[in-house]
Amino acid sequence: MSEVSRPSPRGAAVARGIGIGLMYGLWRPRVLGAWRVPAQGPVILAGNHAHNVDGPMLIGTCPRPLHFLVKKEAFVGPLDPFLRGIGQIEIDRSSADRTAIATALGVLERGGVLGIFPEGTRGAGGDFAQLRAGLAYFAVRSGAPIVPVAVLGSARKGRLVSALPPLRSRIDVVYGEPFEAGDGSGLRTRKALDAATAVIQKRLTAHMTEARQATGH
Repeated sequence: MSEVSRPSPRGAAVARGIGIGLMYGLWRPRVLGAWRVPAQGPVILAGNHAHNVDGPMLIGTCPRPLHFLVKKEAFVGPLDPFLRGIGQIEIDRSSADRTAIATALGVLERGGVLGIFPEGTRGAGGDFAQLRAGLAYFAVRSGAPIVPVAVLGSARKGRLVSALPPLRSRIDVVYGEPFEAGDGSGLRTRKALDAATAVIQKRLTAHMTEARQATGH
């Protein structure tokens, strides 16, 4: 993999600092279970996606620097060099983006943390009701554990396009227990990936239910 396509760990650390400042400055995040994120080694952070603020919220609350897969549509104008500079990964969601896949796997190979919204875009409920197969592929291919995380309180019900959460409002971020999606064989057949996707959906959905019960959302 070339240096050009290698997202900077230092940039991701800068992103974390920016995220901490903005998220805690604008809102009142309540973070539960962050200690469950392994302190070292490759990790895949799988979050629900109900609002555009969810990505920055995870970057600012994750205990480790985070490289997020970000839709290519966000890489426009001055945001393009900024997002690349802070270690985020551009992905074309309309096709199998081999460059993004290789870049993301490289993050895991080097022991980093990869952030994914497995629903692919903002879900109607942001509740893991529909998952794309990409998360299963990364998990099976890399062997990295998945940490489910629920962001609750960022979106307001009844809005097709939700406004920003009210300033200084509470947003709960709940990290779950890490788990492995594959069966340990490393096989990447369609059957193996389908089975891994089923495991992932079950675990993520269960975590969302537990997070809602714990926070009252």
